[in-house]
Amino acid sequence: MGISALNRQKVVAVCGVKNAGKTTFLEKLIPALARRGVKVAVVKHDGHRFSADREGTDTFRMLSAGAMGAAVFDGEKFQAVKYAAVTEKELVSLYPEAELILLEGLKNSGYPKIEIIRGAISGESVCRAETLLALVTDTELAIEGVPTVSLEDAEAAADILCRYMGEDHAGSI
Repeated sequence: MGISALNRQKVVAVCGVKNAGKTTFLEKLIPALARRGVKVAVVKHDGHRFSADREGTDTFRMLSAGAMGAAVFDGEKFQAVKYAAVTEKELVSLYPEAELILLEGLKNSGYPKIEIIRGAISGESVCRAETLLALVTDTELAIEGVPTVSLEDAEAAADILCRYMGEDHAGSI
């Protein structure tokens, strides 16, 4: 059973330098959290411009024709593209049913963080230690007072997040 989302939603940033393996680690972490009954949503920050739609789709055609936004939906999901500035807080509000929102990126923010450090890319932390819930790495790097988790151990990171959320789902696997 998941944590009641009512007034209990938590937001945690999963950070690291470019190509540290944030997305790959999230692909392992999300199922580990789901097995514990945690409802998770992800909001990814892209520090560069990205293409919000694919050429050839109807929504792409409408945007190319000059529409300020376009959406597509069916009975199970929707996708919307809107050309407007937005903050992560506004995007988090799209997921009121989620118990945990994982932000990919935002390493300089004040959010609690899990920092990913892959030795082939970087050997040092880029986040303020006081914001770290855990350091996930394949190196020997350690930060006093911050739990260190192997880059291959999403289960341990899920345990840390569940404790942070106030309810340990570790026994629910």
